[in-house]
Parts: sequence; C-alpha cells; structure tokens
Amino acid sequence: MRSILIGVAAAAAALVTAAPAAADPDTAFTNELNTYGIYGQKDYNAWIGKIACKRITTGVDANAFESADFVHNQLEKGATTEQAWKFLAAGLRTYCPDKLPILDQARQ
Repeated sequence: MRSILIGVAAAAAALVTAAPAAADPDTAFTNELNTYGIYGQKDYNAWIGKIACKRITTGVDANAFESADFVHNQLEKGATTEQAWKFLAAGLRTYCPDKLPILDQARQ
C-alpha cells in the first residue's frame, strides 16, 4: 500500500508546475479537480483544500500520508487513493504552495 501511495505522491508532485491561472482560486481548484474525476460542491472542495493546508501548518497532519488520508475521508464514497493524492497536490498548489515540499518528502 505504501508503495502505491509513494507512486501517486510522485505523480502528484510532478503536477506542481501546473498552477491554476484563473483569477478565482476556488474556481480554478474546482476545474482542476474535475479533470481528475473529482466532483462535488465547489465551496466544500475549496474548504477541504484549505483545511488540509491548515492541518499541515498546525501539525495536525504530520506528513503527506496523514493529509491524503484526511482528504480521502472527506471525498465521496468510491473516491480512489490516487484521487485523494491528486486533490491534496492541487490543494497545496492552490492554497498553500509553501507546503508542497511535503509531497517530495512522501516520495522519499
């Protein structure tokens, strides 16, 4: 299981250069999530992305694995582990890019 997560974390980290370009970060975030097959209410998904950042910043989640697990638990039933990692990577890029290094740490 850990090797799958590491592979997904690596793929998510590779997307770092694809920063959202829209003026409204919540809309850009929603649009990016839709490309991963993650749907749902825009405000809820944005809230989860922002809360994930806060949990990392405050130390509630000590690493990307814990953060991805939190995100996965918030997504609709049937969401994959890969989608949770992609959500996390998109959330970090959009709402707290200074926390992106935790994805690199997860790969190691």
